[in-house]
Amino acid sequence: MKKYIVRLRDDERAQLNALIGKGKHSAQKLLRARILLKADASEAGPGWPDRDIAAALDTSIDTVAKARQLLVEEGLDGALTRKHSPASARRRIFDGAAEAKLIALACSAPPSGRTRWTLELLEEAVVELKIVDRASDNTIGRNFKKNTLKPHLQKQWVIPPDTSAAFVAAMEDVLEVYHRPHDPTHPVVCLDETSKQLIAETRSPIPAKPGSPARHDYEYERNGTANLFMLFAPLEGWRHVEVTDRHTAVDYAEILRDLSDKHFPDAARIVLVQDNLNTHKPASLYEAFPAAEARRLVERFEWHYTPKHGSWLDMAETELSVLATQCLNRRIADKQTLINEVAAWEISRNQKNAKADWQFTADDARVKLKRLYPVL
Repeated sequence: MKKYIVRLRDDERAQLNALIGKGKHSAQKLLRARILLKADASEAGPGWPDRDIAAALDTSIDTVAKARQLLVEEGLDGALTRKHSPASARRRIFDGAAEAKLIALACSAPPSGRTRWTLELLEEAVVELKIVDRASDNTIGRNFKKNTLKPHLQKQWVIPPDTSAAFVAAMEDVLEVYHRPHDPTHPVVCLDETSKQLIAETRSPIPAKPGSPARHDYEYERNGTANLFMLFAPLEGWRHVEVTDRHTAVDYAEILRDLSDKHFPDAARIVLVQDNLNTHKPASLYEAFPAAEARRLVERFEWHYTPKHGSWLDMAETELSVLATQCLNRRIADKQTLINEVAAWEISRNQKNAKADWQFTADDARVKLKRLYPVL
């Protein structure tokens, strides 16, 4: 005779069948529901013995007996609900102080010979430094996830030098240019350049469909690179992108001649803002044209340079970022396709007359970037 006899009411059987039918509960809860239905000794139930139930559900006889006992002693809800004993709760390995030390360690320089901290290295270090007595990589990983910390990642950034008179002089010169009133006879034009790797598909992509994104094969074919010159007049709402094979001094000189004679032929003088790339100099015009023509072009421009490590001051760089996001962030197979796609983007952007509203002033810089100014 069994000590714990299962006899379910009709409503209890219906509840268990509905629970199993949904299948959205824990595996333990679903297993106990199936055990109770098969162990039911009422007229509606099969009343299987424990051995047959264990074999049918691929579990142990003890598990079946435990489900019977919980039903008799605690009722249906008690049999299905998992109990948590306070005595069985594991003590936290990293309390507040230890967690703070772990985060500080992960943000510090890695050991000699290693490029970064790994979970395995941190697991060893927290024990060696007596931050905790023991730890596992899973425990450390959970702490990082909770604190949204990613020590395996790093971000490259342009970090300006401290207390640099040269930097702040060039910065304030550019900021002064950006806050001049709009003068069509002296348009402000920013210039920058970037490269684009030309990549062809080796297999036809599978287009997107409902419930499935587009699929591109990981394999691709390199077709060389192309250079892109960005000319951006922020107050005019105008930009032009020129695609070239290279970015030599001669290419740069041709871009400036087109800017002067083709795009702004009626301007008295063009205020040119650019970075300090070695080809972005008046000397490049003398490499490309006869001296008289080079001199004419040099005098067509008012030359301004962003400081070294301060290319963020060039608004053409911001416009290149927009171009990359809206147009270039994909595989483009050849130069002609690149030219067509960039031209379509340029026409659309110019039709919208998208301008730049520069708000940062020299007065702002003297407060927010105070550390860059020499201390007198």
